[in-house]
Amino acid sequence: MRLVSAVLDFLWFMVRSLSFPWDLRRTLPRLSDEIFHNGAAAVPIVLFASVFVGLTTAVQTSYQLLGMVPNYFIGMGVGRMLLIELGPVFAAFIVASRSAAAMAAEIGTMRISEQVDALKVMGIDPYRFLCLPRILATVISLPILVVLMEVVASLTALLVAASLGVSRETFLYGLLHFVQVRDFFGGIVKAVVFGLLIGTSGCYFGFGVEGGAREVGRATTNAVVLSAVLILVFDFVLAVLFFSR
Repeated sequence: MRLVSAVLDFLWFMVRSLSFPWDLRRTLPRLSDEIFHNGAAAVPIVLFASVFVGLTTAVQTSYQLLGMVPNYFIGMGVGRMLLIELGPVFAAFIVASRSAAAMAAEIGTMRISEQVDALKVMGIDPYRFLCLPRILATVISLPILVVLMEVVASLTALLVAASLGVSRETFLYGLLHFVQVRDFFGGIVKAVVFGLLIGTSGCYFGFGVEGGAREVGRATTNAVVLSAVLILVFDFVLAVLFFSR
């Protein structure tokens, strides 16, 4: 029962935070700030991770397939793994570790310093003022970061494959001819859902802070943990919906 109650509370928080979309114009300045904070600021670490994701994917795919199937299957395998699974999941974990923790800490600090109560006194809905721009910014930023990771990782994998004896033309043939449009859009849908879950988790635990600084630290930890768990759960759910035969 506690689990069901917690799930319903989380869903209600998400609905309330995303309600009243006509207030979006008022939140546009805050939305642009949050997009920079959650998206643009994460680009360096996403680029760094993309290089190693591409390196590892190319090495492991070559280890499993090289010499056993035509070499263009290596390009196909790398492309599909990056678009369907590795790009969305790795980028989501990076954003969750940065943004969910930051959201929980910022809102939690505002809670214990009574700034949230001050917003209510001024007639400002704190859910729409604090949560709506943060959640939307994560939903917008994450798909862009996923595409960036997929491009950089694919280029890195191309270089590794070439060093292992797979020509650039052969790698690109497998990558471009056997990777389907559904693979790309399935990964983008994953990124949108992951962004929604990450943004909601960070704001949810920030709003739940009561007490002192220790509770803020606990909220940041819980936000990251819940985000990671939800990413794994919904990664499976969306894989079944989009890619099961």
